[in-house]
Amino acid sequence: MKIGSSNDSAAVKEQYATSKGLDTRITFHDKYSTNKLGYSLWLISNYDIREGMKVLELGCGTGTLWLGHDELIAKCDKLVLTDLSEGMLEKAKGNLGEKDNVEYRIEDIQNLSFDDEVFDVVIANAMLYHVPNLNKALSEVRRVLKKGGVFYCATFGENNFVDRLAEWFKISGEEFNPNHNFTMQNGAEKLHIAFDDVTPLFYEDSLHITELEDLVTYLRSLATFKTVLDLPEQKIRDILLEHEVGGAVDLPKDYGMFICR
Repeated sequence: MKIGSSNDSAAVKEQYATSKGLDTRITFHDKYSTNKLGYSLWLISNYDIREGMKVLELGCGTGTLWLGHDELIAKCDKLVLTDLSEGMLEKAKGNLGEKDNVEYRIEDIQNLSFDDEVFDVVIANAMLYHVPNLNKALSEVRRVLKKGGVFYCATFGENNFVDRLAEWFKISGEEFNPNHNFTMQNGAEKLHIAFDDVTPLFYEDSLHITELEDLVTYLRSLATFKTVLDLPEQKIRDILLEHEVGGAVDLPKDYGMFICR
């Protein structure tokens, strides 16, 4: 199985079927990211959501983007949170609760069930690189956006901790095929197919990991990291220990978002 392969849809479905692995990864990044603002807070701080707007989030996961932002939710005439996974939506509903202006729906970004020009804002974070037909997906986003609406989409870059870990574990060739379908480096070009105005914003961050077992647990939450998962846990620890300096492992993070009009 190739690490990060875009064709490995079974691994992706397994990884996101329930919220357990996602919760592990969110907790890990919250604990060890050097930028303590937090990626989700940075993302939401860049959204221009005004009173009475209709907002759609595609691939909402467990809904953590909106936790602690009840005032922003209350501004929305309607907030529609969607995901392909029923398990994720159930967790999102549990996190955010039932609200008169919030709706939870299973949706496929490639074939949205909404009418044309419904939403003022559409959000898609950390999910466009999984979409088989990206052009169709972006066409659907453009279709459901009102004239003058804004599309916010976040993704990772091509100089990330997964690439560094692949070097450490000597994974290359057929075994290492990172998913670079939609990155901070190539995303703008792809977005221009549907949007004239595309602005990239980069989030400065890295990982400073002081408890090695947390990194081992994180790696084991990645269904697409099959080659590493096949190794004995002690071998994983030994390889990570080779890169520990001053009691910590440091890894790069390359993240950001695009604002499209």
